[in-house]
Amino acid sequence: MSIQNVLENMWQDYLLLNPEAQRVVDTLHAEAESIVNDHIALRTFNVGVVALEECAKPFLAMGYKEKDEYFFEAKKLRAKHYEYKADPSTPKIFISELLVHEFSSDFQAIVNSLVSHISANQVQKSGFFHSGRPWNVSLSQYETLLGESDYGAWVAAIGYRPNHFTVSVNNLKKYSDINTLNDFLKSKGFKLNSSGGEVKGTPHVRLEQSSTLANRVEVEFTDGKKEIPSCYFEFAKRYPLDSGELYQGFIAKSADKIFESTNTYHASQ
Repeated sequence: MSIQNVLENMWQDYLLLNPEAQRVVDTLHAEAESIVNDHIALRTFNVGVVALEECAKPFLAMGYKEKDEYFFEAKKLRAKHYEYKADPSTPKIFISELLVHEFSSDFQAIVNSLVSHISANQVQKSGFFHSGRPWNVSLSQYETLLGESDYGAWVAAIGYRPNHFTVSVNNLKKYSDINTLNDFLKSKGFKLNSSGGEVKGTPHVRLEQSSTLANRVEVEFTDGKKEIPSCYFEFAKRYPLDSGELYQGFIAKSADKIFESTNTYHASQ
């Protein structure tokens, strides 16, 4: 399967959990804007067959190249991003993993039990990241994970699907300033993640980001249903390096707050 087919399948799967993203696209299209996707973010655990480097293999096989590595100490996360060199307009892939060994023994036991249901062959398929949740999980397990990590609970409940897609603000015309874009989106009724401020980053660090709050969906657990945060839409404005080329990496301090777009405490906002 071609990389474009894989990315399109991921987008369609993402829309099932976050139909609001299509509303954002339609709203910007109505303003005669063209949408270019900057990057797609994926989440996993640093355990066995689903560890970051294992999850990256299908993308490497399709022509992506590993670039930079990032650490988020407070959230106990590690990440890498990958670029598709044959066509720079193809969205970057940002994969993060939860450092499970840094959590409680109960937390680790739940995650290890979930991951035991996955084979290496499943992970190596090009469609793994739009395959959904590959395990059964109880509401009590979800709540236990949530007590220590919103991120860990999200992966357990949602599974292997895109966490967010990202509009390239650089490719917008009328709304090429991220603050102007944010104000426009809010005027249309979209709720933005204000953790750390609506705009994360600055021109000085070469990257500004904002995002909607995650859409909420009802998830089926083995012992009941619960409405939880699912996916969100991000907006990224990149600035040129001294060489004149746009910065293509990520800023850990900013991404740390972007992760919080799926936090459960946003439920009342």
